[in-house]
Amino acid sequence: MTNTPHLINGQEVMPADSATAEVENPATGEILGNVPLASSAEVDQAVGAAKAAFASWRSVSLSRRVQILFRYRELLNARKDELAAIITREHGKVHSDALGEVTRGLEVVEFACNAPHLLKGSATQNASTGVDVRSGRHPLGPVAVITPFNFPAMVPMWFTPLAVATGNTVVIKPSEKDPSAVNWQAELWKEAGLPDGVVNVLHGGKDAVNGLLNHPDIEAVSFVGSTPVAQHVYETGTAAGKRVQALGGAKNHMLVLPDANLDQAADSAVSAGYGSAGERCMAISVVVAVGNIADELVEKIAERTRGLTMQGDNPDLGPLISRDHRDKVRGYVDGAEAEGAKLVVDGRTWSEADKTDAAFLGPTLLDGVTSEMAAYKDEIFGPVLSVVRAENYDEALELINSNQYGNGTAIFTRDGAAARHFEMEVQVGMIGVNVPIPVPMAYYSFGGWKNSLFGDSHAHGAEGVNFYTRGKVVTSRWGDPAEGGLELGFPQND
Repeated sequence: MTNTPHLINGQEVMPADSATAEVENPATGEILGNVPLASSAEVDQAVGAAKAAFASWRSVSLSRRVQILFRYRELLNARKDELAAIITREHGKVHSDALGEVTRGLEVVEFACNAPHLLKGSATQNASTGVDVRSGRHPLGPVAVITPFNFPAMVPMWFTPLAVATGNTVVIKPSEKDPSAVNWQAELWKEAGLPDGVVNVLHGGKDAVNGLLNHPDIEAVSFVGSTPVAQHVYETGTAAGKRVQALGGAKNHMLVLPDANLDQAADSAVSAGYGSAGERCMAISVVVAVGNIADELVEKIAERTRGLTMQGDNPDLGPLISRDHRDKVRGYVDGAEAEGAKLVVDGRTWSEADKTDAAFLGPTLLDGVTSEMAAYKDEIFGPVLSVVRAENYDEALELINSNQYGNGTAIFTRDGAAARHFEMEVQVGMIGVNVPIPVPMAYYSFGGWKNSLFGDSHAHGAEGVNFYTRGKVVTSRWGDPAEGGLELGFPQND
């Protein structure tokens, strides 16, 4: 077994008297090691290191910062398989999903390498007679990044590279369920030349989170997780005077119109619904079939779902994060069946004698789901795809807009006018047209509406740069040299 320590000011910290949590391989049930749960002393130590490092890091030139970012990018790209293996071991997602996660995170690193351009201000000469005005953006100070279990590498990369590039220092608090990916990244930052204390890793649970939210030296907090916790983070952090971006849960709908290519729609529903075992906030969890296509679409999805495998050297999906979470997801399937939904594909039947200690649940397809069912209303966060039938487009749009979440959605159609109308009318932050998981590129910003986001700032892109900086405007006037008798020639030594 291996312990995963805090990394504070470039040093491993594993307090002898610290409470710990076990880190488990969800594919086997094997205990991989322990992770410390930070006390207030470790919170103070990590924030203190970030505060001390900020004094010098904020003054490091943009050229030097970008050199480190480029070096980090090259190291990460060369060793991404190593990081993917860590994700697979602790989270359980299959290697291809883990590698895709790292690749998407790399996009934000590459975007952050553009910091000299992103931080350029503006200037106006002679705004008034003899008066010039210029603006610039400045770092905040020590910031906290609190990340979830489902993307242990990518979500930290949504925030940390931009925070570092813009001159801030960081304390990252990853999920205690799969902590090693963040430690690995922190070590890589150090190898790339980042000074000690600029990126610190603090492990722990609720006490560590609250310690960061209330710490007077933390200037801003970035968070991704469930909606109840996101709301707590936002309310607690802002009450303590901090800038907060808190991304919460989702219930993403895929609207399929009668004119859609049903094979394309079925392929997309399966990949977007079951990829990463459904443990992603951009997963499609509800397919809304409009009109008379529902029976055919359900059968096409079912045929593909039955062909998925969780066995062998190249499985399509892996286990859930824990046995407790598997049982919670299974409970939603039990409840939907009891409430009258039709179990078209029952993932509860998937089992193997040698995986009794694992957290596997097979892909599940429910038909005849209604908006009153818990399986529809709640974010299940597992490989469960629900089909809701709507008579027409307006009914389907109202269903989506009435949902408490507004993270992502998609429409499948050949009708450009219908797609444009959907884009304009749907109350969701990220929209796909014949694209099932509309995750924006790094130079656009990621985030939803309604209960999927607390705060006004989305992740990465231009909004990410603005979140980690504050503006400053300078208005100046200099007298005319001719009036002041200023000598502009070479200095003379008397």
